[in-house]
Order: sequence, then C-alpha cells, then structure tokens
Amino acid sequence: MKITKLVALAFLLALFAGPARSADRVIYPEPSQATADLAAALKTAAAQHKRILLDFGGNWCGDCKVLDIYFHDPSNLQILTANYVLVHINVGQDGIDTNFDIAQRYGVPLNKGVPALAVLDEHGKLLYSQKQGEFEAMRRMQSSSVTSFLVQWRPEREGCSAVVVNC
Repeated sequence: MKITKLVALAFLLALFAGPARSADRVIYPEPSQATADLAAALKTAAAQHKRILLDFGGNWCGDCKVLDIYFHDPSNLQILTANYVLVHINVGQDGIDTNFDIAQRYGVPLNKGVPALAVLDEHGKLLYSQKQGEFEAMRRMQSSSVTSFLVQWRPEREGCSAVVVNC
C-alpha cells in the first residue's frame, strides 16, 4: 500500500513539475510589440522558408500557458522549430482589449477566446485561422492535439507526408 502511494505521489509531482516551471514565464511580450514582431517574423520566414504561426493570447490566460507548455513538449518543439516562426501576440494585460486589428487582418475572432492561432505562409498569406475557439479550452486537451495541428499546417517538403511527424 505504501509503494502505491509513493508511486502515485511521484507521478503527481512529475505531472505538475513541468507546468510549474512555465506558469510564471512571460510568454507574450508587451502588446505594442506585436506589429514589429510580426514584421520580423515575415522576414525570417521568407529567408528560412518557414510558415508563421500567430499565437494570440495573454500572460493571464491559463489555456495560453498550457499551449506554451505543449509547444515546448519535445515532440512538438522539434516540429515547431523546423517548420514555423512563432509569434506571440499579446491581446491585453488583463483581458482581451488590444491588437484587434491584427486579429481581424488574419480572421481570428478574439470574442471566441484565446489562445487562438493563425498560420501564414512564408510570404504572409493567411492559410488558416481558428474561427471557433478550437484551442480555447487547451487545458482539457492533450499535447497530441498540438502535434496534429503542427503537422497538418507545416510547409510541404519533398519526401515528407502527413504521417511523418519529424520531417
């Protein structure tokens, strides 16, 4: 019985130790940086032939923190860094109250909640935007949901298919 309790305690500590490290991390820069960050991402994406992943959210948002944890999951981080330039767009310090212009430009309805994602090609053309708050309840989703999303929207590369994750 003691061994079972110890194993359960160790599991819980391992489960919550990772998220605790990211919980206090500043993910989203000042809202005023969004335009400059997006411009820099467009240059980087064009030079590196990557897609741009716009992540609309806020440092106050628990689901946004979970998404960030999932982005940094080893299986997702490799796909993310190989295929995307990630831009965190802060929608406000205490709620959704800024950067509506950027969200509107890329078809992201912030009234559906955050985090919300949009994918642009290397030239800045919109390929996809979440319209229904698909990741708004990220805390109830698994890291594999992010993996599927990243694989689905990564740029096509010769020799890669939709079933090859690390390509």
